[in-house]
Amino acid sequence: MRLLKVLVVLILAAVIGLAGYAYFGDMQPVRSEVRTPIGGAPAPAAQVEAE
Repeated sequence: MRLLKVLVVLILAAVIGLAGYAYFGDMQPVRSEVRTPIGGAPAPAAQVEAE
């Protein structure tokens, strides 16, 4: 019974931690310009610069 309580507490801590990370974490999308010519071959993939 004691092991079950410890397991429940660990699961709750993990869920709260995940929710906190999702809410406060830096989860901004990386934006980049994409250009596709009309009627031609697709443009080569743009290289993303490391920040």
